[in-house]
Amino acid sequence: MLQLRSFVFLVAAVFGSVSALPSVTTDSDSASHQVGPVAKLVIVNKNVSPDGFPRVATLANGAFPGPIIRAQKDAVFSVDVQDRLTNKDLDLGTSIHWHGLFQHHSSFVDGPAFVTQCPLIPNENFLYSFQAKGQTGTYWYHSHFKNQYCDGLRGALIIDDPNDPQKYLYDVDNDATVITLADWYHYLSTQAPAIPAFNSTLINGKGRFPGGPPVDIAFVNVTQGQRYRFRLVSISCDPSFTFSIDNHTMTVIEVEGINVQPLLVDSIRIFAGQRYSVVVNANQPINNYWLRALPITGTMGNAGFNESINVGVFHYDGAPEAPPTTDPAVNVPVCAKPLIETNLHPLIPTPVPGNPTPGGADININLNVILNFTEFMFDINGTPFRPPTVPVLLQILSGAKTASELLPPGSIYGLELNKSVELTIPGGAVGGPHPVHLHGHNFHVVRSAGNSSYNFDNPVIRDVVSIGDTGDNVTIRFFTDNPGPWFFHCHIDWHLNAGFAVVFSEDVPDVSTQDITNDAWFDLCPEYDKFINGTS
Repeated sequence: MLQLRSFVFLVAAVFGSVSALPSVTTDSDSASHQVGPVAKLVIVNKNVSPDGFPRVATLANGAFPGPIIRAQKDAVFSVDVQDRLTNKDLDLGTSIHWHGLFQHHSSFVDGPAFVTQCPLIPNENFLYSFQAKGQTGTYWYHSHFKNQYCDGLRGALIIDDPNDPQKYLYDVDNDATVITLADWYHYLSTQAPAIPAFNSTLINGKGRFPGGPPVDIAFVNVTQGQRYRFRLVSISCDPSFTFSIDNHTMTVIEVEGINVQPLLVDSIRIFAGQRYSVVVNANQPINNYWLRALPITGTMGNAGFNESINVGVFHYDGAPEAPPTTDPAVNVPVCAKPLIETNLHPLIPTPVPGNPTPGGADININLNVILNFTEFMFDINGTPFRPPTVPVLLQILSGAKTASELLPPGSIYGLELNKSVELTIPGGAVGGPHPVHLHGHNFHVVRSAGNSSYNFDNPVIRDVVSIGDTGDNVTIRFFTDNPGPWFFHCHIDWHLNAGFAVVFSEDVPDVSTQDITNDAWFDLCPEYDKFINGTS
């Protein structure tokens, strides 16, 4: 450990210090709704009340959600993240993860604190520069430092495909057709109780809470006769939502960056971190219709639709600029065609890595998750994840050669290059169903929650999957073609920070060949160490 820390300070001496600039504030009214791929994200504290309850939040460019970052296929992203946080009741450090982007040979800008970098500190800048080569579709970005994204640092990221093979199915796809679903809390993440419970559902940053004021709710505007590609993004910290639009069906055409065979549904259960593109035909009489995002939770009295909670308005041009006249809690439509994960199949056939039998991969790992009630931490195969003081990537660059040499002990799994990997994750851990996310890759879901059969032919490919309930044994496959330390964790953020994570250290010998193009990366840890030790 002393050698690693000495290495950090030695490199800092060679490359110089991270830039420190005067504090700036950003007014949300002037914050751009859409930026990128060359962009500036100024991370600030600001008082907001998206559901009518005032609180201080941590925001990108002063807005919730943060600005949509949008780019064309194969564009180079260059996002200057500036930490201008000042409120000491909240976390002052930050780091940003670009959820769903593989960061092929660029793991140093993947973002998770203490896995691939140290956090930024106040008045520090860091340039995240990368190319998501070949990737298109619906993604998002969020803080990956402690529970900070629950305080508001989250937003959508879209990569447009100029040759989208399903473009013939829709007429409109723009920033106005991005729909974010979020949970919102009336307390700070740093002051959360042992079992956090959200207070309201926000659709595109607007919503109400039980007993709260009748503040504005989200309007999604359409013109009769047009077909819309809605990009549904769960930026949730905890709950899943059942999403539906009264009197309308949806055709799923994309799942987390992968085009899928069109699938007609009338409702979607979407878990934290998941994304779908759906085509909706505005073919109903000109009117206003309820758009619903029902949270699936047993911990709050905020389920249902009383007082117009958990709803937005699907508004046709020509209809009154007002919510529907019907009570959303009365005569709630019954959805007869819910999305079932096993009905999703890639548009382009993509072979599943390994042999087509359970346990038929080169590397087969079972991850058994339990809640340790003694420590109130989640154990994976007997060990909770506790962030190391030196990021895993920096440990590798400092000379660690095997998983057994890497910290934290028991949470690092070594993977060789060019191998098929099968992960099995039994369901049933307290607080589930748990949605798990893999950095650096997407994966084939060969066995889904709620299903006992296997599909090695054409299963859905995604990067977040629910592991289901007791009796489930969700099974995924991927191929090791991306050197780096890749986080695998529950995307209920409270659970990640209670130990529900491991790191896959993939192809360690080749990690050191990465070209770290931003020398300031090496300064992050020395500056962070000085900050937390009160010497900066």
